Amino acid sequence: MDTDLPLTRPGVDPYSASHKPTLPPPHYDLRRERGLVIERNCVIPLRDGTEIFADLYRPEGASAAPLLLAWGPYGKHALTNQVFWPRSGVDPAWLSDLTAFEAPDPVFWAQHGVGVAVVDPRGAWLSGGDFHHNGRQEAEDCADAIEWLAGRPWCNGRIGMTGVSYLACIQYLVAPLRPPALAALNPWEGFSDWYREFAYHGGILETNFLPRASDNIRFSLNRTEDTWANALAHPLMDGFWRSKELDLEGIVQPAYVVASWSDQGLHLRGTIEAWRRMASKDKWLEVHGQKKWAHYYRPESRERQRAFFEHYLFDRPTALAAWPPVRIEVREQHGAAQERAETAFPLESATLTSFHLTTDGQLARAAPTEGVVRYDACTGQATFDYRFDQDTEITGHASLRLWVEAEGASDMDLFVALQKLDNAGQPVGFTFYAFFENGPVALGWLRASHRALDQERSRPDRPWHSHDVEQVLQPGERVPVEIEIWPSSTLFRAGESLRLVVAGHDIYPKEEGAMLPFALHEQTRNAGTHVLHMGGEQDSLLRLPIVARE
Repeated sequence: MDTDLPLTRPGVDPYSASHKPTLPPPHYDLRRERGLVIERNCVIPLRDGTEIFADLYRPEGASAAPLLLAWGPYGKHALTNQVFWPRSGVDPAWLSDLTAFEAPDPVFWAQHGVGVAVVDPRGAWLSGGDFHHNGRQEAEDCADAIEWLAGRPWCNGRIGMTGVSYLACIQYLVAPLRPPALAALNPWEGFSDWYREFAYHGGILETNFLPRASDNIRFSLNRTEDTWANALAHPLMDGFWRSKELDLEGIVQPAYVVASWSDQGLHLRGTIEAWRRMASKDKWLEVHGQKKWAHYYRPESRERQRAFFEHYLFDRPTALAAWPPVRIEVREQHGAAQERAETAFPLESATLTSFHLTTDGQLARAAPTEGVVRYDACTGQATFDYRFDQDTEITGHASLRLWVEAEGASDMDLFVALQKLDNAGQPVGFTFYAFFENGPVALGWLRASHRALDQERSRPDRPWHSHDVEQVLQPGERVPVEIEIWPSSTLFRAGESLRLVVAGHDIYPKEEGAMLPFALHEQTRNAGTHVLHMGGEQDSLLRLPIVARE
């Protein structure tokens, strides 16, 4: 038996999904409304003969319209402008009730001469075959769909792709196959490393979003991958995870890539990495600090999407020539940020600066005397503060080197957060995922037994762990660990402080009874006491990208 093959399970009756609108039968349906010609349940034949279903929306009377493809497993029938919960910040007036989850709005795009195709992938809902959660099969299926859509007699032969999360990730997967009709990409927040960003943060299993995502892809007439079971079966980097790897360097299409500082623990890291590694001659990166769904549908965001797609789907002159390669928001707190143009990311104006951890809970510029800090491995934490005497901007990747020892255990799971404190020493909240406003500046994680580094890929500001071997700790053993802290951008005013938190558990507020669509790690190896060593030859230090300000 090939242990790298994904585990699958029988699909759940698609008509039993009570959390979705009623699933209509798979009959072809043609109607005209709101300036649209709508074709439901169009059959797309794939190269192996499997047939999948798509809903097509095109401007009425159009004879040469390009198409935007929305490809995802959440059901093309799930059309409602109430799917985005009030705390998401999405104004229902921004989108029509023909908008699929995390997908472009057909009514908006038809007003600009662009059609929208929403596809149920192989094995999803009523589409034929077994569901493959990414991998080569889904990439080829998507490429087949792109060419079929481009061949519609009313299409101008150009297909663009846009959407959030899954609808972004599929773009990284299909673009390297270079289907001729695929003219432009707009991945809006999608992870690109299955192991490090989706399943195992620093080698620590993610136990909240991952099983929920697995549940969302179980509705099928046939079999589906069991993503949660696969994650449990593959705790180390192996052939299974490599089968999900992406050829990001093979992407050559024009790309407008959007990430958010708020998506710590899911899409942030991989979206920036995808942009960085793309070979596209024309590519732009935008990193904001807002709630992701709201940002996608905001009128000003859609105007940028429109300019991008009009340029590449119609050859129309737009403002793209004046776009900076990188645009970022520098945050001060939730709802307060300044947008700035940049030429690159990481920023050329940022200098990686070291701050030493001290036994009295400070971050110091000078090396401290030797000492230790202890905390309960399961419930405790240690904090280290630095108060700024002048306005200071931190933008980019950060990292933390700790010298650690586990008392009473052979492993330790380390959780790291950067926080901002105001002049009075009170926490300042930041946008967190799609709902929350009380999150940290940035997060990092590492299981100590996963401390081995890939030396070729590691940088001082970004350690890269191989995750293919475990090195457990011996009693009394002290080891250095390098912890990647996901990128962020924050302005600290004079008198405000940066706080580093190190703990054996997740470090952000939890709301009882609330939907929590973010990463949690509830199966740690922690026991006993964590010991942090500092000073001398076992100096623990935080590296921060300090930006030179005019």
